[in-house]
Amino acid sequence: MTLFRLDASIRTDGSTSRALGDIVEAEWSAVHAGSAVTRRHVGSEPLPADAWADAVAASATPESERTPAQVAAVALASELTDELTRADALLFAVPLYNFGVSQHFKSYVDLVLTDPRMAPGVAPATAGKPAVLVTVQGGNYSAGTPREGWDHATAWMRRILEDVWQLDLEVVTREFTLVGVNPAPDQFTELADELRVRAEGDAARHGRTLATVER
Repeated sequence: MTLFRLDASIRTDGSTSRALGDIVEAEWSAVHAGSAVTRRHVGSEPLPADAWADAVAASATPESERTPAQVAAVALASELTDELTRADALLFAVPLYNFGVSQHFKSYVDLVLTDPRMAPGVAPATAGKPAVLVTVQGGNYSAGTPREGWDHATAWMRRILEDVWQLDLEVVTREFTLVGVNPAPDQFTELADELRVRAEGDAARHGRTLATVER
């Protein structure tokens, strides 16, 4: 069994999304001890900014006429898609940044979608694979809060992962991660602790499920 893990945090130390991803991975590895984990760190090792444009241009250019940059972009898109298709289970740890999806994860998705195996209009090569999405938010944007609706990332990520890539997806969300970091929301310390415990429990539970789902 193999696991593919993607991290989109720009932080390597103190990252909440990475910490929750570690819980999911640990539960998966407890069942599949010694099994391979393929890692992609798009936050700390971002994809080339021009790769998507080059891959799109390459799709409309005969292979013999493609520029070296276009050839490289197509090869990179194929490599990213290979990582997804070769894994038995998938884990995505993607934080909310400035109320929207991480630019690094968006660039990753855009590039993957240029690969013929994942292109619009075809059955995606990832269909049916079990997956967990971990996402974290500095504030709280749930129903009834002053900033309800300000999370413009989670719905988009679910649309891509569940509907476009057709993954069998579970989602772990942790809110109020800025409590204790930014003084502004410190009045919600007790609630933040409750949400942390809940998210860590969800991560462990979904990690166990990820390890036991059969395709």
